[in-house]
Amino acid sequence: MSTDRRRRMRVALAGAVAALVLGIATTVLLATTGAFRGTAPETWRAPGARCAAPALPGQVVDVTTVDMGPGMMGGPNGHTPMSGGPGWYGMGMMRLVAHQGTVAAGTVSLRVFNAGALTHEVVVLPLPAGQTAGDRLTGPDGRVDEAGSLGEASRSCGAGAGDGITSGATGWTTVTLQPGRYELVCDFPGHYPAGMHTELDVTP
Repeated sequence: MSTDRRRRMRVALAGAVAALVLGIATTVLLATTGAFRGTAPETWRAPGARCAAPALPGQVVDVTTVDMGPGMMGGPNGHTPMSGGPGWYGMGMMRLVAHQGTVAAGTVSLRVFNAGALTHEVVVLPLPAGQTAGDRLTGPDGRVDEAGSLGEASRSCGAGAGDGITSGATGWTTVTLQPGRYELVCDFPGHYPAGMHTELDVTP
């Protein structure tokens, strides 16, 4: 077996082990933060969070962003390399988890807790027919086209758009959704191809 082939096999094995560790860590984190339990109607604060979210209108969908920190990243400032070189790019090493996959049409509030080490956001995009979450093309900057966005949670300890939800903070947004399929994405450079996307289905 050639040295290059052995090296590729070691890299693939390391990626698989890291993905398994991330999956286990995510499950433990969600259990300890109480993401699967009901919350008080007045405010909501994930254990260890720097700020609480107020009571939000409509149906509330809790979303958690997870990553393994800048030490595992291949690019500068904790971002993934755009060239497809070493790092997390395309290896699915980040997660965006919606704790409710289906809601009824109408007013929906997204309550996003950043359990990772990097800054994240959640953007709501319609999901075209025949397309699944994670299928969007990314540009040279590792971002997707946000045309048609219905809203975003990207403000630390606040509502709506901002500079991103920092580690340990909560952000939120309220949108009106018609029946259909939607994709929740983190559109920071390289985060979408690294696995930060999930589907949200809206029923009549």
